[in-house]
Amino acid sequence: MLRDDMRTRAKVILVALVLGLAACANHNDNAHTTATTIVAPPVHQQLQISTRPSPKSVAGDSSSPRLVFNFPNGQTFRQSDEVVIDFSLANATLKGDGGEYRVRYIVDDEEMRWIDNWEQVVLTGWTPGKHTIRLELIGPNGWPVDQNVSTRELTVSK
Repeated sequence: MLRDDMRTRAKVILVALVLGLAACANHNDNAHTTATTIVAPPVHQQLQISTRPSPKSVAGDSSSPRLVFNFPNGQTFRQSDEVVIDFSLANATLKGDGGEYRVRYIVDDEEMRWIDNWEQVVLTGWTPGKHTIRLELIGPNGWPVDQNVSTRELTVSK
């Protein structure tokens, strides 16, 4: 009886082994081929930043600090064009001009940059496509001043 059990067990193991080998045997040369495609990473935008004097225009007649982003939303530029960040302020003096406020700008959710003097920031070196510029008035406490955050979209073509 013990011998019959061993024979049956051996037959089951043999059948499982044969089925396993049959499943692995494939005569297709491409059955286990991996295709690799090299895709170049997206072009990283390297903006060149320069500044130039800005005419100081007052932003409205509010008694609280106010920043107005003088940049129409949805503008289209050519790749070689300058994009100028220009703004107006009211009731706020920037650090570089002896005050306590700063203007922060962020292009395409990249690294934030600071404007401490009331001047225009000129950006060149854009890659084609849609972009955003976010401009914020930052108060003495280091936080954006209420209602003083503006985002503009622009499109750059070749």
